[in-house]
Amino acid sequence: MTQSMFHPAAPQAEAPAVPQVSIVLPCYNAADTLQATLDSLLAQTRTDWEAICVDDGSTDATRTILADAALRDRRIRLMRNPGRGPSAARNAGAQAAQGRILAFLDADDLWAPQKIDRLVAAFAGTGSGPATDGVFARVAFFRTDPAAPGTVSARPQATLDVATLLGENPVCTMSNLALRRDLFVEAGGFDEGMVHAEDLELLIRLVGGGARIQGLDEVLVSYRTSAAGLSSDLSAMAAGRAAALATARRLGHSPCRRAEAIHLRYLARRALRLSAGRVTALTLALRGLRASPRGFFSPPRRGGLVAAGALAALVLPRPVNRALFAR
Repeated sequence: MTQSMFHPAAPQAEAPAVPQVSIVLPCYNAADTLQATLDSLLAQTRTDWEAICVDDGSTDATRTILADAALRDRRIRLMRNPGRGPSAARNAGAQAAQGRILAFLDADDLWAPQKIDRLVAAFAGTGSGPATDGVFARVAFFRTDPAAPGTVSARPQATLDVATLLGENPVCTMSNLALRRDLFVEAGGFDEGMVHAEDLELLIRLVGGGARIQGLDEVLVSYRTSAAGLSSDLSAMAAGRAAALATARRLGHSPCRRAEAIHLRYLARRALRLSAGRVTALTLALRGLRASPRGFFSPPRRGGLVAAGALAALVLPRPVNRALFAR
């Protein structure tokens, strides 16, 4: 991981001497959504945190927003990572972090006010049982109003395993992941050559190496869906997953037909949400059904909704498709 230069600032609010949680927030041309993201941090019920905001060469007002926020609150720090990509930005922020817990937040997502409180409690544990190396929770997906999400991610299993990751990543977004900072550093951080599925590749590397990453049955993140986002490029997502699978194979794990079916169902659902052509979702769904009907319909309701949506997309007018599936 490479070092970046801090932006000089003269903040007024006091920062915790040793923050419990360091939040790494990569930003690139995020002026339209960034203030709402920062507001969700400032609304946290727990205050002993720092936010390392890494500007990745923005050309809009992103840097101004960050600089103003840093002037008002010493817990917010601004770094530069000019145009090196989100993985490098996150690595740079992690290298500058001081907290024992490292949490990630994207510049268009929002955290529930109790998010940091829940993280600290989960990492503290109860004094019995194995230690926690990482934490994730449930995610609400919205387009314009976070109070009216279209869908919410499934209830997570107790701990992540590689078999689950090879099907569908329940963490969903980097804004939903927190790790022990020393574990992240020891693992080498993100693969800076990846811009898609870099989170999946890291999780496979960590879990495949024995890390215990715990799921919390509580919605703590609101994820802003966008047709212009990185996760809207289905072909690039497939290429990123191929790199993550290569890591899994090096660790002795290969996807079974059931996992392939679940992944293809996920891609079909993404295609429906993004209105990615009338036949794209159906093609992906049929591939998933051929790989493993049982996997595709596990659980039955999710598989059934995706299959029905893929068929309906063939005949419904495009505005109706968008209204039904874009959320």
